[in-house]
Amino acid sequence: AWTLSVNSLQPSPTDYCSLYLNLATVAALPVKCSRHNTPSRTHSITKIIKTHSTGAEECIVLVCEKADLFASACGVARAYPTYSRKTATATSTDHTITVEVLLIGKGDTPVTDEDIKVLNDAVYGVRLAARIVDSPANEMHTDAFIEEVQKVAQILGLKPQIIRGEELAVKGFGGIYGVGKAAVHPPALVVLSHSPPGGTENMAWVGKGIVYDTGGLSIKTKTSMPGMKRDCGGAAAILGAFYVAVQAGFTQNLHAVFCLAENAVGPTATKPDDIHTLYSGRTVEINNTDAEGRLVLSDGVAYAAKDLHCTTILDMATLTGAQGTATGKYHGAVLTNVLEWEEAAVTAGQASGDLVHPLPYSPELHFAEFASAVADMKNSVADRSNATSSCAGLFIAAHLGFDFPGNWIHIDMAYPVHSGERATGYGVALLPTLFGHYSQSRIFRNLAPMSTENGECENDCKATKKMRLS
Repeated sequence: AWTLSVNSLQPSPTDYCSLYLNLATVAALPVKCSRHNTPSRTHSITKIIKTHSTGAEECIVLVCEKADLFASACGVARAYPTYSRKTATATSTDHTITVEVLLIGKGDTPVTDEDIKVLNDAVYGVRLAARIVDSPANEMHTDAFIEEVQKVAQILGLKPQIIRGEELAVKGFGGIYGVGKAAVHPPALVVLSHSPPGGTENMAWVGKGIVYDTGGLSIKTKTSMPGMKRDCGGAAAILGAFYVAVQAGFTQNLHAVFCLAENAVGPTATKPDDIHTLYSGRTVEINNTDAEGRLVLSDGVAYAAKDLHCTTILDMATLTGAQGTATGKYHGAVLTNVLEWEEAAVTAGQASGDLVHPLPYSPELHFAEFASAVADMKNSVADRSNATSSCAGLFIAAHLGFDFPGNWIHIDMAYPVHSGERATGYGVALLPTLFGHYSQSRIFRNLAPMSTENGECENDCKATKKMRLS
């Protein structure tokens, strides 16, 4: 029956066949895979499982090569979101999904207990990020997000640093404070720091955590505002990815910086024409209160450079609607001052299933869009048809300084953060893979697009990069 079913499959792009009175289903992934797609066909895995899952205890068997195992497992995790307030769900019992793996690649070595732990941690991280993004703002406000950070910190044996409310203003965080000061739940900067013995390099992952974005006084319309609970997707991804990376044995000093605020409307809300001084010391004339994510992230990256002394800083955010126009629903957009990190991000995206594609990096051509007559810069561009996703990222880079000697990587994931009405947990798989050369995990070291010695691909990642270049 199995042989007949497999032989009957004609994937275009996918196909499936039921077995044993619909008690089992065998499904084929797309045959074709272009150079900008992930060889794991992760998105098809998620879609197939969502379509055929029974909502009860079941077993999934993945047939793949080892290079695609991590991305495939994360694809399974995305098919089982945890957040729900349906009354029927509240009375149902939990059920277990068992995932088995059949490795068919030439020379593939067996999966170890250490590998299984990494996969389980990744599944937890993806579903954690998705649950935070799916939760509405009346539940997932800034205080609740801080509680999520504290829970992860407790698991990892860390103590978060929290700067909240008026203390932000006193300490000079004009971006985070200015965006969140009108909300009932005060804004906050929260930092988790992993400092392993022997760590010599300082790195930061900075996440945009706008728990709800009304647009502020430049208010969104009734059709564009629903779904803005997802504006914390960058911070949620950083939290999940940080958990996965630390659990896998990250060998260098790693800081997760969460820039949390609700962009609310109220008597104390920031007004267009207001001027704020950000943590970098630079002044910003507000000409659009709906361009708030870049303000909080600018404070976050400046703090990472000035106080945490980080030489590699990555920020992740649901930053611009233009990202969807530029790179689409499946690919996040990467903007960086270092070519090697741009190439590494693309390769890591294909290896992890969290796809990314480059944006133009040309500060000398684009940053003039923020020119202000009365401050160092405005916060929104003059010409909205001139590479607005690149410009938004450059605004953040400006608060590091375009002469920043370290590595700066910006990931805009406004569209991949969700698929339909559910969050995807995008970013959780990407970051541990991108920084895999700093991991003790065999999975991440094999998938890492760079090595600590020469910046070249290692092991399983070579096949992915070769496919991309072809």
